[in-house]
Amino acid sequence: MSGSVDEIKAGTLVKALAGRDKGSYFVAVGASGGFVDIADGRRRKVEKPKRKNVKHISPVEGQIYSGELTNRKLRRLISEYLTHARLPKADDLDGEVL
Repeated sequence: MSGSVDEIKAGTLVKALAGRDKGSYFVAVGASGGFVDIADGRRRKVEKPKRKNVKHISPVEGQIYSGELTNRKLRRLISEYLTHARLPKADDLDGEVL
């Protein structure tokens, strides 16, 4: 389920649904005109975010951070979410390889 630009604001955790980064988690750093700028603080830095069509991402949580976004904070926010999120069990995967 993809979101809309209105519900995806800076600081929202999103998951990429399409493209080479499919399945990866990012934090939205900006949004305008049907596109969202996303960064993860590692491959995509805040200084040079990836511009992604809103149809190709899905918000995972509400706005998780409202302060100034830095690469270090992005890495920490994504890491904290992934460590607290439920990891899939082998039965949930239906033969898929992670």
